[in-house]
Amino acid sequence: MLSELPEVTELHSVPDAYVPLMGFKLNGVSLDLLYAQLPLWTIPDDLDLSDDYVLHNADEQTVRSLNGCRVTDQIFRLVPNIQSFRTTLRCIRFWAKKRGVYSNVSGFLGGINWALLVARICQLYPNALPSMLVSRFFRVYTQWRWPNPILLCSIDEGSSLGLQVWDPRRNPKDCFHKMPIITPAYPCMNSSYNVSASTLRIMTGEFQRGKDICEANEADQWETLFEPFAFFEAYKNYLQINISASKVDDLKNWRGWVESRFRQLTLTIERHTYDMLQCHPHPHGFQDDSRPLHCSLFMGLQRKQGVPAAGGCGPFDIRRTIEEFKHTVYCYMMWVPGMEISVSHVMRRSIPSFVFPGGVRPTRDSKDSKRSSERRVSLTGSSSTITSSESKAGKKRKLRADETLTGQSRNSKRATVSVHVENGEDGSPDSSVESICSAPVKDHFAKVKSDPISEDARESHPVEKIVASQDSLSQESEEVEDNFGLGKQVVEQVSSKNAFSNGAVDELEDVPTQQPVVTHKASVQLRKPIIKLNFTSLGTINATNLIAC
Repeated sequence: MLSELPEVTELHSVPDAYVPLMGFKLNGVSLDLLYAQLPLWTIPDDLDLSDDYVLHNADEQTVRSLNGCRVTDQIFRLVPNIQSFRTTLRCIRFWAKKRGVYSNVSGFLGGINWALLVARICQLYPNALPSMLVSRFFRVYTQWRWPNPILLCSIDEGSSLGLQVWDPRRNPKDCFHKMPIITPAYPCMNSSYNVSASTLRIMTGEFQRGKDICEANEADQWETLFEPFAFFEAYKNYLQINISASKVDDLKNWRGWVESRFRQLTLTIERHTYDMLQCHPHPHGFQDDSRPLHCSLFMGLQRKQGVPAAGGCGPFDIRRTIEEFKHTVYCYMMWVPGMEISVSHVMRRSIPSFVFPGGVRPTRDSKDSKRSSERRVSLTGSSSTITSSESKAGKKRKLRADETLTGQSRNSKRATVSVHVENGEDGSPDSSVESICSAPVKDHFAKVKSDPISEDARESHPVEKIVASQDSLSQESEEVEDNFGLGKQVVEQVSSKNAFSNGAVDELEDVPTQQPVVTHKASVQLRKPIIKLNFTSLGTINATNLIAC
């Protein structure tokens, strides 16, 4: 019936999913039509799904399907202001789609999950306007300590029906949920069971980004907040899953099934690599116009921060994991000959052009502008502190260097030490922290290696390391320059006291051309002669002499 409507496109069914559904687009709007089987001969027009009696004798899949409608009705009863809730939810959903975190199938959050999160913010701030609710949304969930659950009301046990509710004290499997968002309608269950460690990390990073933008209070903060995430510029390594079929209808069904299993690939990779290889699945597939019966899914890969590439952990071998995933996918009950799937590893420079808008790969200038924007957002709140500390430290170093470079050391050469910092997954450009010091400092920084790396390799670590590198480098420079100042004081003291001959003073003045060794023994001070009296000799003095005196 739906396939006969001209307004309906991309119709496909996923009967074996956790919640059976049919996905399609109606006038360009994506919709999910849930399936529920009620033990009734006829369905009355005034059927109230919020009543618990509709759950009698219903199977688990039907209970999960009906839970979506029941939760929606319960949310409207629990929020203090429905209009503010709707406006805020539209904004958050638009933001989530732009940032690539709107997909329940891929391991992120779906529509009902975002609605529950926004409803909880509306309960915490009942009199706030939508603009304030958006700002509080990012602030609260940036500071939220997962896996503490999100609850709109107390959990209803519903002992009369005996259905299983979310309770980690009774159900051991509920303890492994990463981001529990509990539905308010009976039976209360975790609506975000698909979230994995990698997807939770990505969403918390997006919450932090939104919080920084809202706190910056810039003129273009809304445009910056809704900037699309540059997925194909954020990583060096990707997995490309190619899906093909012999017919258009078969491709729709085959694609829906593979997308429903896509989350399992993320979980399997995390488990087999002990969470050292992080995955970022793209929430949507891509169609190649030149190959109408083919589509592709992509997943970004990166090594966990802090895991060394050399030593105990080398390149990850996930070939067995890929084979297990393909074996699971081929267990599709409606599989027919012609349905094929292949998984390959591609580098960023080898990403096919059909994934980009208009089929044109963006130029380097546009990439740099996006990365600079991402970096500007990530450093909001701390950039002013970094700039001021760098300027003060630079002036201080310059003044001390001018005082130190006197006499023969004035003509000494200057050494430059560069510490390269690799950027992170947000696609921000790589940076290098430079510190210029006089020639005697060269030996002090001999342990700092300047290792030039390629452009792609510079994009695998967070940009926040710049702060630590600058602070540590400036601290070391100041310590070394303080030593130079102490050495100068020693030379001045020794020369002013005239304790040594001219040759000795010349020796001390030639020392700054070499590496100075400053110790506490270098500070030599003149001592006054000590006069010792021997009182035993007083007994030999004659009394007459004493009288004469």
